[in-house]
Amino acid sequence: MAKITFLGAGSTVFAKNVLGDVMLTPALQEFELALFDIDLERLKDSENMLNNLKSSFGSGCTVKAYTNRKEALRGAKYVVNAIQVGGYDPCTITDFEIPKKYGLRQTIADTIGIGGIFRNLRTIPVMLDFAKDIQEVCPDAWFLNYTNPMAVLTNAMITYGGVKTVGLCHSVQACVPHLFRCLGLDSDGVQAKIAGINHMAWLLEVTKDGVDLYPEIKRRASEKQKEKHGDMVRYELMFRFGYYVTESSEHNAEYHPYFIKKKYPELIEQFNIPLDEYPRRCIHQIEKWKTMREELVNDKSL
Repeated sequence: MAKITFLGAGSTVFAKNVLGDVMLTPALQEFELALFDIDLERLKDSENMLNNLKSSFGSGCTVKAYTNRKEALRGAKYVVNAIQVGGYDPCTITDFEIPKKYGLRQTIADTIGIGGIFRNLRTIPVMLDFAKDIQEVCPDAWFLNYTNPMAVLTNAMITYGGVKTVGLCHSVQACVPHLFRCLGLDSDGVQAKIAGINHMAWLLEVTKDGVDLYPEIKRRASEKQKEKHGDMVRYELMFRFGYYVTESSEHNAEYHPYFIKKKYPELIEQFNIPLDEYPRRCIHQIEKWKTMREELVNDKSL
């Protein structure tokens, strides 16, 4: 039986989305979904959740949780990585609170800047340990990396880990639906061409029935920009550079050196930049996991 190993399977919500899609894919019905996490409670929750999905979908996939990482990896054809080294507390909190004392403000802090640097420093050693196990027990596996900092970690696995690695992010497939929904446009039948680096690419072409939709997009975006909304940074970049960027305004406020400036604090208000956004998201995700766990506990079919 072919195997897909999910490292960081205690990321229950993410595991549900990725492996739920696997269960609905005809070509993957005979795969074993091997789950591994260092948090045994959350690992068990994910196992229960995925078995519930398997039953609901009538999937032919097999779900199995492992407490030994090497055994979880043994014979895997694909390895999905979704770990977060250090978690919300203490590491994410530290990434935000210490820089803040010195005037360094952040929104997500998981890719560049001081937050990205420290995520790299604590995550690269763990990833290279994964690489050693992969070289030993599943050397032909593809490593599908969802963990940030995306570009640096993917490069580390390829260059120093010697593992076939692809960095993945949801932003490309979400780009056009999000943009059109926010502007009140119908995305049915729309064709798009996106290119760039992970995880920041650009919407180079967007058409419907051969008609370029960018003029209408920019017209509506210009009107929308007169009021506060959650995508003001990306619209500003589109006006300046000509193209809409796939990654969120929260990320792009950090990726570009124009927006979060101690010398120009008024830009934070002007572009509605949500400082300290990632800690809030973490709290929301933790609450979502707790709700999901309660639902699993109360599900009598398990």
